[in-house]
Amino acid sequence: MFVQIIEGKVSDRSGLRRQFDRWESELRPGAAGFLGSTGGVTNDGVGFAIARFESAAAANANSERAEQGAWWSDTEKCFDGPVSFTDSEDAEEFLAGGSNDAGFVQIMKTAAGVDRAVLKDLDQRFEKHAGTWRPDLIGGLRIWTGENSTVEVNYFTSEADARANESKEPPAELAEAFAQFADVMAETEFLDLPDPWLY
Repeated sequence: MFVQIIEGKVSDRSGLRRQFDRWESELRPGAAGFLGSTGGVTNDGVGFAIARFESAAAANANSERAEQGAWWSDTEKCFDGPVSFTDSEDAEEFLAGGSNDAGFVQIMKTAAGVDRAVLKDLDQRFEKHAGTWRPDLIGGLRIWTGENSTVEVNYFTSEADARANESKEPPAELAEAFAQFADVMAETEFLDLPDPWLY
């Protein structure tokens, strides 16, 4: 899987949503290898999106289409300043992966210090209890942006459910693991998408 992460300060939230909807209806039919996208704008105006393709080749073929270039020329007008792009072919799904049923999406950006082996062990231990302890978490996608840096996209049933459950104490057998998780993710930036755009 190839993932492109797009992020920037948004000046026209409704215009950006219209552009994403337009891409879905007008450009997606010709985007071979496109798997889906998740986007939205945080309450403080940060626009965030991830686009998933079967491969980097498929993503490059899409970006070279004339209609894609014209669409982006219109879309970037919805941003206030530069837009960053981060590409990765190293992504992992957990639980049910991304979901169009999500009512709330939370992004966790960790720039350094992430241990892949530790996270994998924590994921496996968590998944055994997820259905009873955190039924609000549908699934997610962890995108490796470097050897020790990640962008994690978590899909929840709703923001109310996520807030209600995030303060719950973990099962006793997970307490130590989640203390370890907190250490691993100590330098994490959170971006909340209260109205996710799911395609």
